[in-house]
Amino acid sequence: MKTNPLKEGALTENSAGIGTVTREMVQKRAQELAAIDGRNAQQVTKADWELAKQELMGEPSSDPTEAALESAPESDRWNPVAVSTGRSLPVAGSEDEDAEGRSDNERLVNEGVAEAGHEQMRLAAEKREQEGA
Repeated sequence: MKTNPLKEGALTENSAGIGTVTREMVQKRAQELAAIDGRNAQQVTKADWELAKQELMGEPSSDPTEAALESAPESDRWNPVAVSTGRSLPVAGSEDEDAEGRSDNERLVNEGVAEAGHEQMRLAAEKREQEGA
């Protein structure tokens, strides 16, 4: 089932809607990630860039093995030999839910918590940099 692309990616930043994600926005986020990791803005790695792009645009992880593992039900992840457990029909999801069954409100709350954590790490990195200078 295809998901609505408008329900993927970041919707807000510091409680303001972000609109269309631009290259500059991804670059700024990647620089923040580098600073959080203890590097300066000129030391952005490809991993920083990919993570920033994924956070802002909701793109899937580039590692297909990890994506496949995450998509498997938790009860099947430990079982090395898959066994048929029968056949079930997909449940038609609501338009207000994503592929994982999370409502828009739940996604917004989770996004807000993640953004707050990111902001705290960014501010701590700035403080560390100022104290070191």
